[in-house]
Amino acid sequence: MKRFLRNISYTFLMLSLSTGLAFLLFHFVKNSSANIALIYILALILIARWTTGYLYGIISSLFCVIFINGFFTFPFFEINFTLSGYPVTFVCMLIITITISAMTTKLTRQDEMIAEREHKLNEAEKERIRANLLRAISHDLRTPLTSIIGSSASYIENHDKLDFDEKLQLITSIHDDSNWLLNMVENLLSVTRIQDNGHKVSKEPEIVEEVVSEAIDRLQKRLPNASVNVTAPDEMLMIPMDFLLIEQVLINLLENAFVHSECSKPPDLIITNDGSSVTFHIIDHGKGIDVSVLPDIFSGKYDRGHASDTKRGMGIGLSICRTIIQAHGGTITACNHENGAEFAFSLPVM
Repeated sequence: MKRFLRNISYTFLMLSLSTGLAFLLFHFVKNSSANIALIYILALILIARWTTGYLYGIISSLFCVIFINGFFTFPFFEINFTLSGYPVTFVCMLIITITISAMTTKLTRQDEMIAEREHKLNEAEKERIRANLLRAISHDLRTPLTSIIGSSASYIENHDKLDFDEKLQLITSIHDDSNWLLNMVENLLSVTRIQDNGHKVSKEPEIVEEVVSEAIDRLQKRLPNASVNVTAPDEMLMIPMDFLLIEQVLINLLENAFVHSECSKPPDLIITNDGSSVTFHIIDHGKGIDVSVLPDIFSGKYDRGHASDTKRGMGIGLSICRTIIQAHGGTITACNHENGAEFAFSLPVM
Protein backbone atom coordinates (compact mmCIF):
# COMPACT_ATOMS: atom_id res chain seq x y z
CA MET A 1 0.00 0.00 0.00
CA LYS A 2 2.82 2.41 0.85
CA ARG A 3 4.52 1.77 -2.51
CA PHE A 4 1.19 2.14 -4.33
CA LEU A 5 0.50 5.53 -2.72
CA ARG A 6 4.04 6.67 -3.50
CA ASN A 7 3.67 5.68 -7.17
CA ILE A 8 0.28 7.37 -7.49
CA SER A 9 1.55 10.56 -5.80
CA TYR A 10 4.68 10.74 -7.94
CA THR A 11 2.72 10.11 -11.17
CA PHE A 12 0.16 12.78 -10.29
CA LEU A 13 2.92 15.26 -9.39
CA MET A 14 4.81 14.74 -12.67
CA LEU A 15 1.69 14.99 -14.81
CA SER A 16 0.56 18.12 -12.95
CA LEU A 17 3.93 19.82 -13.35
CA SER A 18 4.24 18.93 -17.02
CA THR A 19 0.67 20.10 -17.72
CA GLY A 20 1.32 23.37 -15.91
CA LEU A 21 4.48 23.97 -17.96
CA ALA A 22 2.61 23.03 -21.12
CA PHE A 23 -0.11 25.64 -20.51
CA LEU A 24 2.55 28.29 -19.80
CA LEU A 25 4.28 27.54 -23.10
CA PHE A 26 0.94 27.42 -24.93
CA HIS A 27 -0.06 30.90 -23.74
CA PHE A 28 3.30 32.67 -23.97
CA VAL A 29 5.18 30.93 -26.82
CA LYS A 30 3.94 30.65 -30.38
CA ASN A 31 4.10 27.31 -32.18
CA SER A 32 4.97 25.51 -28.97
CA SER A 33 3.34 22.15 -29.79
CA ALA A 34 6.70 20.38 -30.31
CA ASN A 35 8.12 21.74 -27.05
CA ILE A 36 4.96 20.72 -25.19
CA ALA A 37 5.32 17.18 -26.54
CA LEU A 38 8.94 17.08 -25.31
CA ILE A 39 7.83 18.17 -21.83
CA TYR A 40 5.31 15.35 -21.67
CA ILE A 41 7.87 12.85 -22.97
CA LEU A 42 10.28 13.95 -20.22
CA ALA A 43 7.49 13.48 -17.66
CA LEU A 44 6.83 9.98 -19.02
CA ILE A 45 10.52 9.08 -18.73
CA LEU A 46 10.63 10.26 -15.11
CA ILE A 47 7.41 8.42 -14.24
CA ALA A 48 8.69 5.22 -15.85
CA ARG A 49 12.02 5.56 -14.04
CA TRP A 50 10.76 6.24 -10.52
CA THR A 51 7.62 4.10 -10.35
CA THR A 52 7.39 0.33 -10.19
CA GLY A 53 5.80 -1.75 -12.96
CA TYR A 54 4.32 -0.73 -16.29
CA LEU A 55 0.81 0.40 -15.32
CA TYR A 56 1.62 3.96 -14.24
CA GLY A 57 3.65 4.67 -17.38
CA ILE A 58 1.01 3.27 -19.75
CA ILE A 59 -1.82 5.23 -18.09
CA SER A 60 0.37 8.36 -18.15
CA SER A 61 1.06 7.82 -21.88
CA LEU A 62 -2.66 7.73 -22.58
CA PHE A 63 -3.18 10.85 -20.46
CA CYS A 64 -0.39 12.76 -22.25
CA VAL A 65 -1.60 11.89 -25.73
CA ILE A 66 -5.19 12.91 -24.88
CA PHE A 67 -4.07 16.22 -23.37
CA ILE A 68 -1.80 17.04 -26.30
CA ASN A 69 -4.63 16.21 -28.69
CA GLY A 70 -7.34 18.03 -26.78
CA PHE A 71 -5.59 21.18 -25.57
CA PHE A 72 -2.42 21.85 -27.54
CA THR A 73 -3.18 20.88 -31.15
CA PHE A 74 -5.63 22.49 -33.56
CA PRO A 75 -8.57 22.60 -33.11
CA PHE A 76 -7.67 23.64 -29.57
CA PHE A 77 -9.65 22.44 -26.54
CA GLU A 78 -11.31 19.75 -28.57
CA ILE A 79 -10.46 16.06 -28.68
CA ASN A 80 -10.20 14.82 -32.27
CA PHE A 81 -8.95 11.25 -32.74
CA THR A 82 -8.97 11.68 -36.55
CA LEU A 83 -6.03 14.10 -36.55
CA SER A 84 -3.18 13.15 -38.85
CA GLY A 85 -0.26 11.58 -36.94
CA TYR A 86 -2.24 11.01 -33.77
CA PRO A 87 -1.76 7.19 -33.74
CA VAL A 88 1.97 7.62 -34.37
CA THR A 89 2.29 10.02 -31.42
CA PHE A 90 0.44 7.65 -29.12
CA VAL A 91 2.44 4.60 -30.24
CA CYS A 92 5.78 6.42 -29.88
CA MET A 93 4.95 7.63 -26.39
CA LEU A 94 3.75 4.17 -25.44
CA ILE A 95 6.94 2.54 -26.76
CA ILE A 96 9.09 5.08 -24.89
CA THR A 97 7.20 4.43 -21.67
CA ILE A 98 7.31 0.65 -21.91
CA THR A 99 11.01 0.68 -22.82
CA ILE A 100 11.95 2.92 -19.89
CA SER A 101 9.70 0.92 -17.53
CA ALA A 102 11.35 -2.32 -18.62
CA MET A 103 14.83 -0.88 -18.10
CA THR A 104 13.82 0.55 -14.74
CA THR A 105 12.29 -2.74 -13.61
CA LYS A 106 15.48 -4.56 -14.59
CA LEU A 107 17.67 -2.01 -12.77
CA THR A 108 15.44 -2.18 -9.69
CA ARG A 109 15.69 -5.96 -9.60
CA GLN A 110 19.46 -5.76 -10.01
CA ASP A 111 19.66 -3.22 -7.17
CA GLU A 112 17.54 -5.49 -4.98
CA MET A 113 19.77 -8.47 -5.79
CA ILE A 114 22.91 -6.44 -5.00
CA ALA A 115 21.39 -5.18 -1.74
CA GLU A 116 20.37 -8.72 -0.79
CA ARG A 117 23.85 -10.02 -1.60
CA GLU A 118 25.48 -7.28 0.48
CA HIS A 119 23.08 -8.05 3.33
CA LYS A 120 24.02 -11.74 3.18
CA LEU A 121 27.73 -10.86 3.13
CA ASN A 122 27.28 -8.57 6.15
CA GLU A 123 25.38 -11.27 7.99
CA ALA A 124 28.07 -13.82 7.10
CA GLU A 125 30.75 -11.44 8.39
CA LYS A 126 28.81 -10.94 11.63
CA GLU A 127 28.47 -14.70 12.04
CA ARG A 128 32.19 -15.14 11.37
CA ILE A 129 33.05 -12.58 14.04
CA ARG A 130 30.63 -14.20 16.48
CA ALA A 131 32.10 -17.64 15.80
CA ASN A 132 35.65 -16.33 16.33
CA LEU A 133 34.60 -14.61 19.54
CA LEU A 134 32.91 -17.74 20.85
CA ARG A 135 35.99 -19.84 20.06
CA ALA A 136 38.25 -17.33 21.75
CA ILE A 137 36.19 -16.67 24.88
CA SER A 138 35.41 -20.36 25.44
CA HIS A 139 38.92 -20.66 26.89
CA ASP A 140 39.76 -17.08 27.83
CA LEU A 141 36.68 -16.67 30.04
CA ARG A 142 36.42 -20.18 31.49
CA THR A 143 39.99 -20.38 32.77
CA PRO A 144 39.99 -17.11 34.81
CA LEU A 145 36.56 -17.97 36.24
CA THR A 146 37.83 -21.39 37.28
CA SER A 147 40.85 -19.74 38.91
CA ILE A 148 38.65 -17.22 40.75
CA ILE A 149 36.35 -19.97 42.02
CA GLY A 150 39.30 -22.13 43.09
CA SER A 151 41.13 -19.30 44.86
CA SER A 152 38.01 -18.05 46.64
CA ALA A 153 37.07 -21.61 47.68
CA SER A 154 40.57 -22.17 49.06
CA TYR A 155 40.36 -18.93 51.02
CA ILE A 156 36.91 -19.76 52.44
CA GLU A 157 37.75 -23.36 53.39
CA ASN A 158 41.25 -22.73 54.75
CA HIS A 159 41.27 -19.10 55.89
CA ASP A 160 42.09 -20.07 59.48
CA LYS A 161 45.06 -22.20 58.34
CA LEU A 162 46.57 -19.75 55.83
CA ASP A 163 49.24 -17.25 56.78
CA PHE A 164 49.20 -13.63 55.60
CA ASP A 165 51.34 -14.20 52.48
CA GLU A 166 49.20 -17.13 51.32
CA LYS A 167 46.01 -15.13 51.79
CA LEU A 168 47.52 -12.19 49.91
CA GLN A 169 48.53 -14.50 47.07
CA LEU A 170 44.97 -15.85 46.74
CA ILE A 171 43.41 -12.39 46.86
CA THR A 172 45.93 -11.09 44.33
CA SER A 173 45.09 -13.97 41.99
CA ILE A 174 41.37 -13.21 42.29
CA HIS A 175 42.04 -9.51 41.66
CA ASP A 176 44.18 -10.16 38.58
CA ASP A 177 41.70 -12.58 37.06
CA SER A 178 38.81 -10.21 37.75
CA ASN A 179 40.64 -7.39 35.97
CA TRP A 180 41.26 -9.73 33.05
CA LEU A 181 37.56 -10.59 32.84
CA LEU A 182 36.71 -6.87 32.96
CA ASN A 183 39.04 -6.28 30.03
CA MET A 184 37.36 -9.09 28.10
CA VAL A 185 33.93 -7.55 28.70
CA GLU A 186 35.19 -4.16 27.49
CA ASN A 187 36.49 -5.82 24.33
CA LEU A 188 33.19 -7.58 23.70
CA LEU A 189 31.30 -4.31 24.20
CA SER A 190 33.62 -2.65 21.67
CA VAL A 191 32.74 -5.24 19.02
CA THR A 192 29.05 -4.94 19.88
CA ARG A 193 29.19 -1.20 19.22
CA ILE A 194 30.64 -1.82 15.77
CA GLN A 195 28.17 -4.58 14.90
CA ASP A 196 25.19 -2.51 16.05
CA ASN A 197 26.27 0.26 13.66
CA GLY A 198 26.61 -2.04 10.66
CA HIS A 199 30.40 -2.32 11.00
CA LYS A 200 30.71 1.45 10.83
CA VAL A 201 32.11 3.79 13.46
CA SER A 202 31.24 7.35 14.32
CA LYS A 203 34.47 9.28 13.81
CA GLU A 204 35.30 12.69 15.19
CA PRO A 205 38.62 14.61 14.96
CA GLU A 206 40.63 13.67 18.04
CA ILE A 207 44.07 14.69 19.30
CA VAL A 208 46.38 11.68 19.13
CA GLU A 209 48.32 12.62 22.25
CA GLU A 210 45.13 12.70 24.31
CA VAL A 211 44.08 9.23 23.16
CA VAL A 212 47.52 7.82 23.95
CA SER A 213 47.63 9.52 27.37
CA GLU A 214 44.18 8.21 28.32
CA ALA A 215 45.04 4.68 27.17
CA ILE A 216 48.23 4.62 29.25
CA ASP A 217 46.39 5.99 32.30
CA ARG A 218 43.77 3.23 32.05
CA LEU A 219 46.46 0.61 31.49
CA GLN A 220 48.35 1.72 34.61
CA LYS A 221 45.17 1.36 36.70
CA ARG A 222 45.16 -2.28 35.62
CA LEU A 223 48.95 -2.74 35.72
CA PRO A 224 50.32 -0.23 38.27
CA ASN A 225 53.96 -0.97 37.41
CA ALA A 226 53.50 -0.49 33.67
CA SER A 227 55.47 2.23 31.91
CA VAL A 228 55.68 3.08 28.21
CA ASN A 229 58.33 4.96 26.25
CA VAL A 230 56.34 7.25 23.93
CA THR A 231 57.86 8.93 20.88
CA ALA A 232 55.67 11.26 18.79
CA PRO A 233 56.15 14.06 16.23
CA ASP A 234 56.52 17.58 17.57
CA GLU A 235 53.43 18.87 15.75
CA MET A 236 49.96 18.24 17.14
CA LEU A 237 48.28 15.34 15.35
CA MET A 238 44.51 15.29 14.95
CA ILE A 239 42.79 12.48 13.04
CA PRO A 240 39.18 11.26 12.75
CA MET A 241 38.47 8.28 15.03
CA ASP A 242 36.17 6.80 17.63
CA PHE A 243 38.09 7.82 20.76
CA LEU A 244 36.99 4.91 22.98
CA LEU A 245 37.57 2.22 20.35
CA ILE A 246 41.10 3.36 19.42
CA GLU A 247 41.87 3.71 23.12
CA GLN A 248 40.80 0.07 23.54
CA VAL A 249 43.11 -1.00 20.71
CA LEU A 250 46.07 0.75 22.35
CA ILE A 251 45.26 -0.83 25.72
CA ASN A 252 45.02 -4.31 24.17
CA LEU A 253 48.31 -4.02 22.31
CA LEU A 254 50.22 -2.44 25.18
CA GLU A 255 48.90 -4.99 27.67
CA ASN A 256 49.95 -7.80 25.33
CA ALA A 257 53.43 -6.26 25.21
CA PHE A 258 53.65 -6.37 29.00
CA VAL A 259 51.98 -9.73 29.63
CA HIS A 260 53.35 -11.85 26.78
CA SER A 261 56.79 -10.47 26.00
CA GLU A 262 58.22 -11.82 29.28
CA CYS A 263 60.54 -8.82 29.45
CA SER A 264 60.87 -6.23 32.20
CA LYS A 265 62.00 -3.50 29.79
CA PRO A 266 59.17 -1.03 29.00
CA PRO A 267 57.75 -1.28 25.46
CA ASP A 268 58.05 1.57 22.99
CA LEU A 269 55.07 3.37 21.48
CA ILE A 270 56.27 5.24 18.40
CA ILE A 271 53.87 7.45 16.45
CA THR A 272 54.70 8.42 12.85
CA ASN A 273 52.91 10.60 10.31
CA ASP A 274 53.43 10.18 6.56
CA GLY A 275 50.85 12.79 5.57
CA SER A 276 48.07 10.43 4.51
CA SER A 277 47.98 8.28 7.65
CA VAL A 278 49.20 8.14 11.24
CA THR A 279 50.82 4.89 12.36
CA PHE A 280 51.15 3.60 15.92
CA HIS A 281 54.05 1.19 16.50
CA ILE A 282 53.97 -0.88 19.71
CA ILE A 283 57.39 -2.50 20.08
CA ASP A 284 58.38 -4.85 22.91
CA HIS A 285 61.81 -6.29 23.71
CA GLY A 286 60.87 -9.81 24.66
CA LYS A 287 60.79 -13.26 23.13
CA GLY A 288 58.80 -12.38 20.03
CA ILE A 289 55.94 -14.32 18.41
CA ASP A 290 56.07 -17.88 17.16
CA VAL A 291 56.40 -17.52 13.38
CA SER A 292 53.95 -20.38 12.84
CA VAL A 293 51.06 -18.35 14.30
CA LEU A 294 51.85 -14.97 12.71
CA PRO A 295 49.59 -15.54 9.65
CA ASP A 296 46.54 -16.18 11.89
CA ILE A 297 47.36 -13.92 14.79
CA PHE A 298 44.45 -11.50 14.11
CA SER A 299 41.92 -14.19 13.19
CA GLY A 300 40.85 -15.04 16.73
CA LYS A 301 42.24 -18.58 16.32
CA TYR A 302 45.52 -17.74 18.00
CA ASP A 303 45.92 -19.00 21.56
CA ARG A 304 48.77 -19.07 24.02
CA GLY A 305 49.23 -22.82 23.92
CA HIS A 306 52.76 -22.11 22.76
CA ALA A 307 53.56 -20.16 25.89
CA SER A 308 53.55 -20.71 29.61
CA ASP A 309 50.81 -18.17 30.32
CA THR A 310 47.80 -20.18 29.23
CA LYS A 311 45.12 -18.29 31.10
CA ARG A 312 45.47 -15.04 29.22
CA GLY A 313 45.22 -15.47 25.48
CA MET A 314 45.94 -12.84 22.86
CA GLY A 315 43.43 -14.17 20.35
CA ILE A 316 40.24 -12.34 21.24
CA GLY A 317 41.99 -9.03 21.91
CA LEU A 318 43.88 -9.04 18.61
CA SER A 319 40.82 -10.11 16.65
CA ILE A 320 38.90 -7.20 18.13
CA CYS A 321 41.77 -4.84 17.38
CA ARG A 322 41.63 -5.81 13.71
CA THR A 323 37.83 -5.38 13.63
CA ILE A 324 38.12 -1.88 15.11
CA ILE A 325 40.94 -0.76 12.83
CA GLN A 326 39.24 -2.11 9.69
CA ALA A 327 36.03 -0.31 10.68
CA HIS A 328 38.12 2.90 10.71
CA GLY A 329 39.44 2.17 7.21
CA GLY A 330 42.93 1.45 8.54
CA THR A 331 45.34 -1.49 8.59
CA ILE A 332 47.02 -3.49 11.35
CA THR A 333 50.08 -5.75 11.15
CA ALA A 334 52.29 -7.89 13.37
CA CYS A 335 55.90 -8.98 12.92
CA ASN A 336 59.03 -9.91 14.80
CA HIS A 337 62.13 -7.77 14.99
CA GLU A 338 65.62 -8.61 16.19
CA ASN A 339 64.77 -8.32 19.90
CA GLY A 340 61.04 -8.88 20.21
CA ALA A 341 57.74 -8.25 18.47
CA GLU A 342 56.09 -5.24 16.86
CA PHE A 343 52.42 -4.47 16.29
CA ALA A 344 51.51 -1.50 14.14
CA PHE A 345 48.21 0.00 13.04
CA SER A 346 47.58 2.93 10.71
CA LEU A 347 44.61 5.30 10.63
CA PRO A 348 43.83 7.55 7.64
CA VAL A 349 44.22 11.26 8.27
CA MET A 350 41.08 12.12 6.26
